[in-house]
Amino acid sequence: MKAFSEQDRQQFLQDVRVAVLSVAADNGRPPASVPIWYDYADGLIRISTGASSRKARLIRDAGAVTLVVQREEPPYQYVVVEGTVVDTTTPTPKDIGLAIAVRYLGEEGGHAFMESMRDVGNVMFTVRPDRWMTADFSDDL
Repeated sequence: MKAFSEQDRQQFLQDVRVAVLSVAADNGRPPASVPIWYDYADGLIRISTGASSRKARLIRDAGAVTLVVQREEPPYQYVVVEGTVVDTTTPTPKDIGLAIAVRYLGEEGGHAFMESMRDVGNVMFTVRPDRWMTADFSDDL
């Protein structure tokens, strides 16, 4: 196993992958972890979610998240990001929401998804990575 170079890490995060977001929970429950779409640009991670969701409330309360992005087939690779929420925007700007949807669903699917969500209130969290952990098992095969 080896760690990613900074350039490899940047490219890995820019590739289309579903991430798992974890955030501190409340009431003695373990951290909440959910799959999520994300955008990575200019060294920042942006995520959009329902503004009234438990996930959004927990992110607001905690002010920090962990994001795990992985390659699920050999050679296994992953990037773990621990980061601080540096901006909260309500609602998610339409251009950013559309860019995230198109990233995961393609042009037609992204537009259809955004149309289906037009009456749902949402919020965008911008996360500044504070700590990284990476692993690349390419050489282990």
